[in-house]
Amino acid sequence: MATSHFQQFLDEATVLDPSTDSTLGPDCLYGLYVSWAELQGLQPKSDQAFRAGMQRCGVDLHDIRLHMTGPAAADYILRSYPAVA
Repeated sequence: MATSHFQQFLDEATVLDPSTDSTLGPDCLYGLYVSWAELQGLQPKSDQAFRAGMQRCGVDLHDIRLHMTGPAAADYILRSYPAVA
């Protein structure tokens, strides 16, 4: 079975940390996904499609135990906080 691009996003742009109390919110995770998709040359899916994809990948959007990582994380942070750049 082929890996969905949502699973590819999770594999490349996030790290699981089940012990953390500091979690990403759903909007932040979607923003990270948009950055990742654009860096991959993909058209990001809608927020609704993203949320459904995360559910299929087993991500609980009410308790996201993930941290950002990689180029998409840097891109997302710089886009979110342009004064940092």
